[in-house]
Amino acid sequence: MEHHHHKPGLRVRLRITAARRRALLSAGLQSDCRKPPRRDPSDSVHKVARREIGGGHRRPPRPAAPSSSAFSCPEKFRNFQLQEEYDTYDDEVHFLVQLPFLWSRTKIVEIVAAKDVIFALAQSGLCGAFNRATNKRICYLNISPDEVIRSLFYNKNNESLITVSVYESDRFSSLKCRTTPIEYIRRGQLNDGFPLFETESLKYPGFVEFDDVNGKVLTFSAQDSTYKVFDLKNYNFLYSICDKNIQEIKISPGIMLVIYEKSANHVPLKILSIEDGTPLKTFTQLLHRSRKVDFIEQFNEKLLVKQDKENLKIIDVRNSNLIEVNKTEFMTPSAFIFLYENNLFLTFCNRTVAAWNFRGELVTSFDDHELWHSNCNTNNIYITADQDLIISYCKASKGVRDGVNEGIASPMGSINMSNIFTGKCVAKISPLDPTLTIAPRKRGDSSRSTIRSTVSDALEDITALFYDEDRNEIYTGNSKGLVHVWSN
Repeated sequence: MEHHHHKPGLRVRLRITAARRRALLSAGLQSDCRKPPRRDPSDSVHKVARREIGGGHRRPPRPAAPSSSAFSCPEKFRNFQLQEEYDTYDDEVHFLVQLPFLWSRTKIVEIVAAKDVIFALAQSGLCGAFNRATNKRICYLNISPDEVIRSLFYNKNNESLITVSVYESDRFSSLKCRTTPIEYIRRGQLNDGFPLFETESLKYPGFVEFDDVNGKVLTFSAQDSTYKVFDLKNYNFLYSICDKNIQEIKISPGIMLVIYEKSANHVPLKILSIEDGTPLKTFTQLLHRSRKVDFIEQFNEKLLVKQDKENLKIIDVRNSNLIEVNKTEFMTPSAFIFLYENNLFLTFCNRTVAAWNFRGELVTSFDDHELWHSNCNTNNIYITADQDLIISYCKASKGVRDGVNEGIASPMGSINMSNIFTGKCVAKISPLDPTLTIAPRKRGDSSRSTIRSTVSDALEDITALFYDEDRNEIYTGNSKGLVHVWSN
């Protein structure tokens, strides 16, 4: 189960199984142990990858009704064309990184953009940075020759990029974090970054989690069962929690839910203040003795509990009021996204997205938003900072354009923008659109990249997607390690 708390920025929980990854690396293969959902088959539901995938900037809250920006969407996305193409792989890569498995083309698994720099992370662990103004590759972020980058996090508090990596020198067993100001990356001065959390031993099942909502970092060191909380603004250590009986910690605005090891028919829970770790409430939640726990989630004062073959329970922790949603209506999703601004949560089940409120009511079902990937890889989904729009890589709807494509399963998908309040698709970049082209070049414009793909190629097998709200541009990465820029 993958869970995301949304607004703004990026949120990550990473876990790595050293032995399994080592075996795969020695065979020259890449493991599936990067986010999301990347769970070991033996993994319990509590070992989750969490990522926050929306907007770059915090804005004042909006009223919960469809906002004006939702209605101006089609205009904003009108005449989107393929503008640029960046290749993460080229002949130089052999000289710049020493690990041979970083040389082979793998799919783009994550794209982050900030301040006109686009970062593209490939599944191999190679990460390229591209300058959107010059359309040239600035550098690879793998500054150590044996570095495999696992994930990226843009810290808007200090306009820097945090990389989470593993290294061949310790057999890829521990996560190491490093922060580099975007300005330094733009100038190619990668050595001016510095390491973070060096005191922490982040070996499996240890993790680091960046929480943009509260401006905190949570680390877990498995060898001494210690959780630590740091300030995301300056990386100062704030407090630690040491308890071998903790099963999981979930972060919500202002609070942390501590979930303890389950006993026969209940699970002990504790709510702590995120600022200083002060206990705010201690309670237990009754469980069905023989049923697997699908998830326990906290959203403000609401606790969501779902067990296998049981109804969804929504409990108000202030007064124990209970709402149940029938198991036939609410299937256990493969991922959640909590929309804090709008008091809604999105669920992803098979290829379907739905929006729910905390009264257990289905608020929105989407009419033309069938996701391309069945495993809900949320690197292919972006939600705007105002939380009124979801942009995803979807199946291209059939039967468009005089029935020419009727009933034919297309190898290309489309990029669909849908209104979260109404479920209507307001715009799309589709291979079935006859007006979709590569943007024309001005003669003598040397700042443009060379585009070798066709528009159809660029919409085939998209594996990562990011929307830059400042520039009104969509960036997609594909299975060939290419990045494409779409804008008007």
